[in-house]
Amino acid sequence: MPVLNRIADLAPEMASWRRHLHEHPELGFDCHETAAFVAARLREFGITEIHEGIAKTGIVAIIEGQGAGPTIGLRADMDALPITEATGLDYASKRPGVMHACGHDGHTAMLLGAAKYLAETRRFRGRVALIFQPAEEDGGGGNVMVEEGILDRFDIAEVYALHNTPGVPLGRFVTRPGPIMAAVDTLFVTLSGRGGHGAYPHDCIDPVPAVVALATSLQTIVSRNISPLKEAVVSVTEIHSGTASNIIPETARLTATIRSFDPEVRALIKTRVHEIVAGIAAAHQVSAETHYDWGYPATVNDADKTAFAVDVAADIAGAAGVEAGAGREMGAEDFSYLLEKRPGCYLFLGQGAGAGLHHAAYNFNDEAAPYGASFLARVAETAQPL
Repeated sequence: MPVLNRIADLAPEMASWRRHLHEHPELGFDCHETAAFVAARLREFGITEIHEGIAKTGIVAIIEGQGAGPTIGLRADMDALPITEATGLDYASKRPGVMHACGHDGHTAMLLGAAKYLAETRRFRGRVALIFQPAEEDGGGGNVMVEEGILDRFDIAEVYALHNTPGVPLGRFVTRPGPIMAAVDTLFVTLSGRGGHGAYPHDCIDPVPAVVALATSLQTIVSRNISPLKEAVVSVTEIHSGTASNIIPETARLTATIRSFDPEVRALIKTRVHEIVAGIAAAHQVSAETHYDWGYPATVNDADKTAFAVDVAADIAGAAGVEAGAGREMGAEDFSYLLEKRPGCYLFLGQGAGAGLHHAAYNFNDEAAPYGASFLARVAETAQPL
């Protein structure tokens, strides 16, 4: 079965919704206008069970099927990014410094399209829980929604989500069983010495050599402590120190992003980071303040639900239009919190050529929406047929 005819008919509407959202992006948990827009559309579709204000601006809406059965969760993220848009579109962001540079406007539109179709047809048993989530980019909105009890409160048995992917052929689905995206942790270190005149370093305790040594030493964790058969990344992304060429600064700051899949590797990296920071600080006679932000866990797909999702995707895109054994991605995703608690699957959806994610020239391809909305709708109809 290709793209559902009714959803193909909804393509102009989905594009209209998406472009409205693109013009009015919001950050983090502050998706008030976006949530109001979503709730208004759901009411127009005849959906009466709409729960608002979860994780501040998140929504869970329930569509009842025909007959008893479990509840399937379908999730879309709603938040944008702090990027100044450079697309030149006539529906470009009206909010300076904020844009939908990751396609969450498209994800929301696809779930709305699936919602309208499912509310009209209800060709499934049980229930569908539509999860519209804020703060995927920063803040872990998925975790907050889980902590606020949506999975138990709405008796959600399994969960599914899509993310658009530029550079992958339009309508192609990409996924894999097991870990598909990495855990992400963030390191913040402040090294403090004694500042002074650059001409008299012997009267100072210089944090600059210490921060340089720390940046170099952190690279040995992956190369010398982690098995070559285990994937991990430690990337130093910021170093800040000093104000003038003739002043030895008092402090130096370093930030790093850390990615991994295996929980034991993740824990080992944290241990080694603290050991290396302490050793470098002692060697350079500086003090060290370390903050290790334990972030999103790895996104791990359930094997059985992934096989099911692949079959559903193949019904829409054909067997050749599904890559079921994709490589792992070092990016991170807070849908991982839902997958920690419930079996499910996270998939990528190709949207053809275009600027990459988180780029100022990025734009979601509206031609991808019927594929995504059809997949989400068919998950419910296939898992729980009448």
